[in-house]
Amino acid sequence: MRHFLDTQDFDQSELLSLMTLIGLLKRADKLGALPPLLAGASLGMIFEEPSTRTRVSFEVAMTKLGGHALYLKPGEIHLGQRENIKDTSQVISRMVDAIEARTLRHQTLLDLAANATVPVINGLTDYNHPTQVVCDVFTMLEHKLPDKELTDLRVVFIGDATNVCASLLMMCTRMGMHFTHVAPPRYQAPEAWQAIGRKNCLLSGGSLTISEDPVAAVREADFIYTDLWWWVGQEAEIPERRAAFMPRYQVNAALFDAAPAHAKMMHCLPASRGVEATDEVLDHPRSIIYDQSENRLHAEKAILVKFIYPRLRKAPSSLKQWHAGQILSFLNDRTLNPTP
Repeated sequence: MRHFLDTQDFDQSELLSLMTLIGLLKRADKLGALPPLLAGASLGMIFEEPSTRTRVSFEVAMTKLGGHALYLKPGEIHLGQRENIKDTSQVISRMVDAIEARTLRHQTLLDLAANATVPVINGLTDYNHPTQVVCDVFTMLEHKLPDKELTDLRVVFIGDATNVCASLLMMCTRMGMHFTHVAPPRYQAPEAWQAIGRKNCLLSGGSLTISEDPVAAVREADFIYTDLWWWVGQEAEIPERRAAFMPRYQVNAALFDAAPAHAKMMHCLPASRGVEATDEVLDHPRSIIYDQSENRLHAEKAILVKFIYPRLRKAPSSLKQWHAGQILSFLNDRTLNPTP
């Protein structure tokens, strides 16, 4: 049994196959022809912090596929508090077909997966956000210039080394793309991430660049990506971080104009408008931030189908009819079920 915790757990061909599945399901959905591939299936969704795109995309994806999603928000279950993670993981596994988890600590997700008997899907941790970047690369494929291949694409991430930055660095280099992270030295991708990226590049032919110069970095960019400059637990660092990034690393009109005329603007959202990026750029005709958000739904559908569908029991109609007859016979037997 496999989990979806990190794109590094999958080779390039598996990730390309997932992209194809996203496209197939998206096209079917747009035509109202999406098959109920997960009819009768259930997804347990564990959230240690609130979410917009992740929660809505997974819940709607399960519904569209004929299944059911159960939202388990902080305080509603005993994860790691009155009950240890092993017991929570084992119990929920007995009741659902997969678990999606958004956890504050990556280790919590790893512990859930280590003890689960159903697939666990990473909905975001403090380390990475693989469902987001699968969606992002699919969105790039939709918006790239027609004469460019995936391996031609240059992605420039400007800003803090966030969990999204980590996943995007690893995903792009895995796929043979050209990834640049631009930030002040203190906030650049740590050496451990760079080592993973360089190893990916040796296998894929991609490239990894770390830079302090946003203007130079965007001159050949196909996609410019940014994210929040601070995350949960970093609130005390906001003044220091704002001083380090502003104004040089803000994606504004002047920086966007330094990029090629076909370059697209990306942001995983939520955005602090006027901070890491200005309204003028986020709302630019070449901004694809809302396409990214919509594609979370289609990416989630593909991930759920890939990991749940092969595990579902698919009884023949004759067996279903036999059991229906047994149950209805019992319920209709007045000697066993007298009317109250």
